[in-house]
Amino acid sequence: MRNPLAFLTLLCFGAAAACSGASAAVTIPSPVVDEARVTTKGERTAVLAGGCFWGIEAVFDHVKGVKSSVSGYSGGTQATAQYDIVSTGTTGHAESVQIVYDPSQVSYGQLLQIFFSVHDPTELNRQGPDDGTQYRTAIFYADEEQKRVAEAYIDQLNRAKVFKQRIVTQIVPLKAFYKAEDYHQDYLVHHPSQPYIVINDLPKVAYVRQQFQQLYK
Repeated sequence: MRNPLAFLTLLCFGAAAACSGASAAVTIPSPVVDEARVTTKGERTAVLAGGCFWGIEAVFDHVKGVKSSVSGYSGGTQATAQYDIVSTGTTGHAESVQIVYDPSQVSYGQLLQIFFSVHDPTELNRQGPDDGTQYRTAIFYADEEQKRVAEAYIDQLNRAKVFKQRIVTQIVPLKAFYKAEDYHQDYLVHHPSQPYIVINDLPKVAYVRQQFQQLYK
């Protein structure tokens, strides 16, 4: 995902194809099935994988009710939860984002709606310019309620044929989340002018600002 040749290729083709989810101009409907709404403040955690974690983390940093958004690895073991090893695509890990949110302000279903709006869930083991199982699309559910909401939502989107192809997003139990190296955290904030960020990730944040105005912060 940080390949200079990929940068040059993307720059040649322009930013029009940058955000896999947003560029397709697909309107993602709200989920029919969602977690039980609560009125008192609290904390719940969601772990999502949708390609390079830089952009996904940046998107959820701008969602109301999200207390923290952290880049990391899920799907493999602690021993291999290191960027250089994960990048080989042989560890079972996916670049993931751990989202701590207040369910009284934003629901799990709303987080999934945003998630499916900013990446392409029909791409298998890749996302945009990034290729490999570590860039797969996945939902790591923490409990049966999250599993139920995720399964129902994907079924809803597939039945409605929101995307031209069927969704390949994995729905798997969360066994562990390992925080990524410090230099990956808040990467967009620290490197807003980097070509990869400008082409792939800033459009995602802009899309959320435009399409989810009530949830954007």
